[in-house]
Amino acid sequence: MTVLDWLLDSDPSIRWQALQDLAGAPADVVAAERARVVTDGWGARLLALRGEDGQWAGGAYFPAQGSDPDVGPSDGADAADGPEDSGGPDGAGEEVQPWTATTYSLLQLRDFGVDPRSEQMRRTVALVRDNCRWEEGGQPYFTGEVEPCINGMAVGLGAYFGQDVDGVVARLVNDQLDDGGWNCWAEYGAVVSSAATTINVLEGLLAHEQSTGGSAESIEARRRGEQYLLERRLFRRKSTGEVIDPAWLQFSYPTRWHYDVLRALEYFRSAGGPPDPRLAEAIELLRSKRQPDGTWLLENTHPGQVHFELEEGDGRPSRWNTLRALRVQRWYGDGMRP
Repeated sequence: MTVLDWLLDSDPSIRWQALQDLAGAPADVVAAERARVVTDGWGARLLALRGEDGQWAGGAYFPAQGSDPDVGPSDGADAADGPEDSGGPDGAGEEVQPWTATTYSLLQLRDFGVDPRSEQMRRTVALVRDNCRWEEGGQPYFTGEVEPCINGMAVGLGAYFGQDVDGVVARLVNDQLDDGGWNCWAEYGAVVSSAATTINVLEGLLAHEQSTGGSAESIEARRRGEQYLLERRLFRRKSTGEVIDPAWLQFSYPTRWHYDVLRALEYFRSAGGPPDPRLAEAIELLRSKRQPDGTWLLENTHPGQVHFELEEGDGRPSRWNTLRALRVQRWYGDGMRP
């Protein structure tokens, strides 16, 4: 069995993307497979867990109080500001964040490639818009809250599902730090950016730009944010050249709010255009992780309560990481066949 055959022998959410991005299948074949995401497999299973009010686990970013006794009050996004260009070790070591609330459920459906125009998703998103409120201040979901990391997610989801998030985009532009990135702890005095916050914002701004055209200000902010990562070759300190965080060299899925090199490479692939020369070392890392059988492993699962598992665990071949890695290689021009 080839790697492509292995990817196609999977859930519709992986199969349609492999057909489109790796196999070059006809558009009607891709569309038919994509339509199955809401009726079969993981997508249908996740949609069945949605509450009548459109939310998952009764909350926007965290399960509602009482629905998960292990949930604490901390935000679980980026942690406190660390040394220059550290990206910040996150605070998740003290508390394990659950991944079952509305934001991470919608992010997962977006990763599955669920058709936002389907009746199930139109109804779901309308309910989220009308009923879901952020824990931070009770704001309506698609107006965002205060943390750039979370607002980046909200913008990306709003863009994907056809909601007006221009106000959140404007806030993100204003929240950009002098070094070009973002940090969720800026309101508490952080002055250097976090790679984790920055990648979430960049993904959101890119989705908004691709959906609406963006604004001159948001486009410029996104390009400055890209430079923040590129100046660090995606994982090295600008000041010393040392690896900022060894965890960034391990590929995870789902990425949640966390940063790693594969996630950053997927962002630049999605942005299109010729690869920047400063991505070369990150691409070498990607190549080095390809296994003899042509797959990539799952390496760094982020702990926390989930609705259901998508992979067999760390150290095992990962269809999601393999799909994503092969897309990056194809964009980069490696010429390696799945």
